[in-house]
Amino acid sequence: MVFSEIRPSKRAKRRGTTSDLCDFLGFDFLSFPFVAGGGGGDGDGDCFAGEPFWSAVQSFLKKYGRLRFPPSLLPSLVTWQILLRVGDQADGGGVVSLDVVEEDVARSRSVYCDQCRVVGWSGHPVCRKRYHFIIREKCSPLEGSQQPCMKCGHMTYLFDSRCKSCNSALTADDLEDRVYRQFEDSTHLLHGVVHSNGYGHLLRINGREGGANLVSGSDVMNFWDRLCKRLAVRKVSVMDVSKKHGIDFRLVHTVAKGQVWYGGWGYQFGTGSYALTSDAYRNAIDTLSSIPLSTFFFQDRGPRTRLQTLVAFYQSLSETEIRTLKDLFSFLLDLIRELYTAKTDEQPPSSDWSNNSLSCPWTRNDVERVEQRMGKVLVTSDKWVSRRTLKGALCKAASPELIDYCLMHIVGRVVGDGIKVRARFNPNSNAVEYRVESQNCSNISNWVEDGLDSIRPSKMQVMDDLRYLYDSLLNPQTMITYRPQATRESVVDSAKKLLDCKQFIKDYKVEQVAVKSPFKIHLWCHVELEDCAWDDPSLPPELIVLPGNSTVDDLRSEATKAFKEVYVIFKRFCIQKLPDYGCIDGGMTLNLLFGSSSGAVRIRGRCNAKYGLGRFRAERGTETWIVECVCGTKDDDGERMLACDKCSIWQHTRCVGIDGLDEIPAKFLCRRCSGGGCIESDRSSGSSSSRNSSPRKEEAESKCLIESRILVYETKPIIIPSRITCRDEIRSEGLGIGSRICMTFDVQ
Repeated sequence: MVFSEIRPSKRAKRRGTTSDLCDFLGFDFLSFPFVAGGGGGDGDGDCFAGEPFWSAVQSFLKKYGRLRFPPSLLPSLVTWQILLRVGDQADGGGVVSLDVVEEDVARSRSVYCDQCRVVGWSGHPVCRKRYHFIIREKCSPLEGSQQPCMKCGHMTYLFDSRCKSCNSALTADDLEDRVYRQFEDSTHLLHGVVHSNGYGHLLRINGREGGANLVSGSDVMNFWDRLCKRLAVRKVSVMDVSKKHGIDFRLVHTVAKGQVWYGGWGYQFGTGSYALTSDAYRNAIDTLSSIPLSTFFFQDRGPRTRLQTLVAFYQSLSETEIRTLKDLFSFLLDLIRELYTAKTDEQPPSSDWSNNSLSCPWTRNDVERVEQRMGKVLVTSDKWVSRRTLKGALCKAASPELIDYCLMHIVGRVVGDGIKVRARFNPNSNAVEYRVESQNCSNISNWVEDGLDSIRPSKMQVMDDLRYLYDSLLNPQTMITYRPQATRESVVDSAKKLLDCKQFIKDYKVEQVAVKSPFKIHLWCHVELEDCAWDDPSLPPELIVLPGNSTVDDLRSEATKAFKEVYVIFKRFCIQKLPDYGCIDGGMTLNLLFGSSSGAVRIRGRCNAKYGLGRFRAERGTETWIVECVCGTKDDDGERMLACDKCSIWQHTRCVGIDGLDEIPAKFLCRRCSGGGCIESDRSSGSSSSRNSSPRKEEAESKCLIESRILVYETKPIIIPSRITCRDEIRSEGLGIGSRICMTFDVQ
């Protein structure tokens, strides 16, 4: 294969290093692309929000991107590259390479989108194009272009025609394999995919913990959000299954902040597994967040447990009162963030009263009186005194609030003749300890350099404590036993609900924010198909932008072009009429018809699904499977499922009593087919959509009490009794793992 078309010039070769690239890159990663009204900029301030995504992305790539290899070499996977600078080279900056792969779905190895199927967009027709936006772990454009040779494993560049080690020719098939392999790479700093209809999926985000050395995870998310706004993306879903610090991060962050990490950029509840509704999800957050920490302090009269010690310790570190689970985990996450960004040049603590007087609600005399008494207690002991002991010795001298304030600010204060207070964190007891030392003591210089950090645990210690508190207070599988039992059951149930919610969606509301030029007409076209034989078609409207003097015939022409550009099956789409306006002259101007420069219009036409286009009718594929689970789920939600061998109805393995780690039985019959009666479910628990309705499904609408579940194996049935309702049934089981479909993406 020959790459002479894009072989760089001699001048470009001389600029092959990262330092040279920074000299001519004009776009800053932290502000590119510029969004009108959003600050930052790339120099021109233009915005593509006034046109649909499929048109905006083409204009964007033509303006900023450059082809990585000739389109004639691999027409189904056209790859563009945009180089962006991060900071200044003198300050440790570098170059970030954004690769955009334009995938022709009709010739792709994977026609259907699993992400659309589990997020509720399975009824959308298959789009003509998918655009993959990728930032590799190796931010350097030269390092990111390297791939191992298929024969010898030697690293080669994408534009090499032969391997420099074994001299084997690199064919177009090798290049295609390389491009497809990057779709499965879990080390990318960013991987997002957007269909040509403007619906997309954020598949992967990795920050500094995931291998980034120039940008943080928040920087990457800000870039992705600006890019989606710039390109008029309509909706983006993200499957949050991230693990951070060894815990389910979405559960901890939701309890601490009231939303998942992606919620900071507008991602909200999308679809819940096991028929979880938005109201149930919000109630679970409120329940967990409001659990008082006092619940865990009055369990028995035995010695203080590690849990109680940790809670008391972090309460002592916080300058604000920590009362609930939300307060505790919010403080821990903030503390970890501070430790990550801590600077080594912090000033030592000052003993000057004026530094803290503005925020102190007590008089100077009150504070000094308590500090002097603390000094007397510490002088009488030649050992380290724990915070709890010191606070107990002064319990009658002042209020608890004043004592806590003094303990936070006494480090470094002079409390006697040449005596200063020193503090440390004891990792063995998870407690802050105090003692007094002479100012002439050589050890004083050590804590002066450390400052207040001497009473704070290390980053690793806080992470260990976070994992322990998560396992003890939030993890349904390892949660400690405490009283009252009803409170614990409520916490377990709420935690399971939060873990059952993985899909989150951001609606960019393009219909509201699209730029309305007074010289153009913006119409949202809703299509109705006369000869539609599809099951539950779900066609989002498309934005049509026309000149101000356009006619009805122009509308028909542009609408036909738009739907042909977006969907594969609309290849032979033909508009018949505008049903809201009857028989209308094609020469009539749209301004007379609509009376304004924006609005919506219904279009009716024909879409012949012959000529091999029938398989592109929906993202769910051509299979005719039915989901009808006892929890109320009526569609694929991405959880592990199995089908009845008689009626072929799919159900969650968790809901029929099969644990997540158990194998699927060789033969399975649902309760209805095994003679146990109709499986009934409470539809009021909520389902995102209902497909393939039938009289058999309508019979399952009423509430019921499940008396037994029957799993039929090869030998004999196993009856698992149950005395709880359908909705409560899913609360008693553990979390399922995986899915009956192969999910090839992850968010880290």
